[in-house]
Amino acid sequence: MAIKKTTKLKAEIPTSSMPDIIFMLLIFFMMTTTMRQFEGLKVILPQARKIEKVETKRHVSYIFVGRDGVISVDDKLIQPTDVSKVMYSKRVADPQLIVSLRADRNVQMGVISQIHNELREADALRVNYSATTANY
Repeated sequence: MAIKKTTKLKAEIPTSSMPDIIFMLLIFFMMTTTMRQFEGLKVILPQARKIEKVETKRHVSYIFVGRDGVISVDDKLIQPTDVSKVMYSKRVADPQLIVSLRADRNVQMGVISQIHNELREADALRVNYSATTANY
């Protein structure tokens, strides 16, 4: 009577330590990831004597106006005539929208007036003017 040798090698990947590896990677990426902040244009904000902070930044959309009249909304440069189109689509998506206007203190008033007219056309009437505190 002949005895057969049956040796089977299983080629399996051990999965017992897989959750440990996944959680270590998850913690690593959570600790090293930074949240992106709005950069906008480099503006020097005007000074004010009294400043009120907006309660929540959830419904705030920022319009940056540079010294030379360049307008940026959501890190995209736009023409002054396109402000109403962009803000109208934002206003439809979020009825509680607050527009925060961050204009350089040396920008011409004509540019600010044109932005105001465009915001009226877009029915974005809640406008916040950003400023820094004055040291009087």
